[in-house]
Amino acid sequence: MNAHKELSLEKQTADFIEWLSKFGENSDGGVTRLLYTDCWIETQEALKNLIKEKGFEAYYDEVGNLFARLEGSDFKKETILTGSHIDTVVNGGKLDGQLGIIGGIIAMEYLRNTYGQPLRNIEVVAMAEEEGSRFPFTFWGSKNIVGSVDRETMEELKDEDGIGFIEAMHKAGFDFKNSKVRDDLKAFIELHIEQGGVLEIEQKSIGIVEHIVGQKRYMIEVEGEANHAGTTPMGYRKDALHGTSKMISEIMDLAISYGDPLVATVGKVEVVPNTTNVVPGKVIFSLDVRHTQKDAIIKFTNEVTEKIEEISKKMNLKTTINNYMDGEPVPMDSNLVNIIKGECETKGLNYKLMHSGAGHDSQIFAEHIPTALIFVPSHKGISHNPAEFTKIEDLTEGIKVLIDTLYNLAYK
Repeated sequence: MNAHKELSLEKQTADFIEWLSKFGENSDGGVTRLLYTDCWIETQEALKNLIKEKGFEAYYDEVGNLFARLEGSDFKKETILTGSHIDTVVNGGKLDGQLGIIGGIIAMEYLRNTYGQPLRNIEVVAMAEEEGSRFPFTFWGSKNIVGSVDRETMEELKDEDGIGFIEAMHKAGFDFKNSKVRDDLKAFIELHIEQGGVLEIEQKSIGIVEHIVGQKRYMIEVEGEANHAGTTPMGYRKDALHGTSKMISEIMDLAISYGDPLVATVGKVEVVPNTTNVVPGKVIFSLDVRHTQKDAIIKFTNEVTEKIEEISKKMNLKTTINNYMDGEPVPMDSNLVNIIKGECETKGLNYKLMHSGAGHDSQIFAEHIPTALIFVPSHKGISHNPAEFTKIEDLTEGIKVLIDTLYNLAYK
């Protein structure tokens, strides 16, 4: 790609991001675009019109996933899919999710204009939802594409305003998916910001993801006895917060001893009665554990459980551990990883083989079709925030890698 085309790609990318970010833009520059809201509908319709203006076929599936399609010449029953999710968190940034859509459309247009019709179909998908920001359900878009949605679960869901999921879906003009699961999809490639600081710190332009971490999440309730702060001697107390502080300290020390890539986070603590002059009678705290290997997660969480029970017994406390999320690590397709790695080495790009500490639509696809996930750096690791930022040079580097990968898969 010559210098003129590179500058053109940078401008096209920057303009596309600014245009799409106007839909759902907040006063501080953030973006809020929740599933099946008026803003979400407006965004998908505007994107659909843009796709048609560029000369591509545009269509929705039953649930509202929007597809842009470039027909193949020889292998019409084989489709290479790229894209990401169109929804955002509340007051999110301009890159999470929509970068993969923008990059996919730019890549498909570049390939058509440069090489003509591909051998296999190329499609870009703007998936309806991934974040779970409106309803307590994630990956609605990708789960529908691969056919892994339980209809009964959706019938009970409501948003914070009491609006039911089905009501909102029907109002937006969509319904449950009734068609058979697609058998033409041969690969899924997702371009995404890292949402972490590793690439920026190590001064790498491209991240090639080998694994998406598994996650276990817990809510842990520690019950002691609330009592007067002045009249209850230290030796007679059943202080739930004191016990919890020991548990958290042990968990963090254990996580540090395990080393990378294991991470453990206590992000939420509720103290009852949370009053200055009362010994805390109950504490509820969260625990989030992530690793690329299932066995390591199991070993670590078993050790954590033993330490919690040991402290509880010693301090005369009652502890209840609720494991409410148990997601296994998901490997990316090794063949696709090698293809992307080869493209990076051929072009002399500064890349890193790495894992993803966050969940992505790629983990849903990976259980069904060959899947790859390409990262570009995130400034200071900031994401889900109006301050989300990636240098335009890094964004376009990621799009060029996507172009090369799609060419390899669809034109050869």
